[in-house]
Amino acid sequence: MSITAAMVSELRKKTGAGMMDCKKALTETSGNMDEAVDFLRKKGLSAAAKKSGRVASEGAVAAGAEGSIGAMVELNAETDFVAKNAAFQAFVAGVKNVILAHDVADVQALKSLAYPGTDHTVAEELTHQIATIGENMEIRRLTRIDAGQGVVTSYVHGAGKIGVLIELQTESADEKIVALAKQLAMHVAAAAPQYLDRDSVPAATIEKEKEIMRVKALDSGKPENIVEKIILGQINKYFGEVCLMEQAFVIDPDQKVGKLVAALGKELGADIKLKSYARYQLGEGIEKKEDDFAAEVASLSK
Repeated sequence: MSITAAMVSELRKKTGAGMMDCKKALTETSGNMDEAVDFLRKKGLSAAAKKSGRVASEGAVAAGAEGSIGAMVELNAETDFVAKNAAFQAFVAGVKNVILAHDVADVQALKSLAYPGTDHTVAEELTHQIATIGENMEIRRLTRIDAGQGVVTSYVHGAGKIGVLIELQTESADEKIVALAKQLAMHVAAAAPQYLDRDSVPAATIEKEKEIMRVKALDSGKPENIVEKIILGQINKYFGEVCLMEQAFVIDPDQKVGKLVAALGKELGADIKLKSYARYQLGEGIEKKEDDFAAEVASLSK
């Protein structure tokens, strides 16, 4: 099939690889985008796993917690200038408070709820804000955590660029648990785990990673009889990079997050479980239009 400039552009955004490498990968895989990503990773030309969360939209993330309930929302706008507007900031905070106050599961349900201090629904207030501020905005996603018997803590970094919620299940009310939850939220903001623990990683993802490791090891000249041992070591390293419970704690890299939680539980004589987390990075997964770049690679499709 014909490899277009748009396809090369999309693959480069996904992987960070060079234009010619992207075109070759697409050619070798008959234009299959997923297979082209794997092709580049096997060749060591892609950092797709680390680049998939690049910011590509403006707006803000707001997060907050009250007692055992936490809420987080991402509100997108067209420009950073509007995102810093006081009216925009007040609106995203107001939407977050609506989520805190109501057991809401998705954006559609959120939009039907009343917006505080007005006779509008959230959807109507959004329309009003768009008309007032003069720029398109959209509520992209939300997370609400009700820990019941436990602790939920929020953290927002970089004036709304990153938001985090952490849920710890415990019967203890010790202040050290709240302090730990705050530290863990800061860790998640910095380390960007993809999964809670290794049991949360889909089996298909693990097999895909192993296959990439296998191809790279064989291509580097490693004998087949030791490749499986190499893969075992590398997959454990992979878990240490992407699983929150197995990551090195950013404040004290000598400790793993899971062991840190267990150690505090032992110290307090309490059962503490890191049950869930949520991390939003502003604009994650949304691509901006890049006309200049498209023109740059247009010649590659000829």
